Amino acid sequence: MKIVLNKDTMKIEKEQDVVPFRNRVKEYAVKIGMSLVNQTKLITAASELVRNMLKYANGGVVLIEVISQGRDNGIRLTFQDKGPGIGDIALAMKDGYSSGKSLGIGLPGAKRLVNEFDIKSIVGEGTTVTIIKWKNG
Repeated sequence: MKIVLNKDTMKIEKEQDVVPFRNRVKEYAVKIGMSLVNQTKLITAASELVRNMLKYANGGVVLIEVISQGRDNGIRLTFQDKGPGIGDIALAMKDGYSSGKSLGIGLPGAKRLVNEFDIKSIVGEGTTVTIIKWKNG
């Protein structure tokens, strides 16, 4: 069972919201003692997902949570948008697939950088992506 220790919500509506968002994620990661390598992986994945949200859905909301499971602490980020949705999640999760110009790592790259990755999307309603990076993961 995962226990939420701390949480914060940030609206992402424009490009200028990305840096404060990245800084907040880093702040939480530092607070739990996450290694620099894991911080970098988390922030890289978060950057890709937040840019996707801006590009395809004109922004959205990100829930930032410090979570605990047993002795393990981690960061859970939930990206929610009201964009067009993803018609074919399996295709979107394939390496090399891109429907636009992004960092190039895409959804599968973001998934590889974190410990847990979940995506739900309904065409015409929006997409929710949840990632978890454990402190020692």
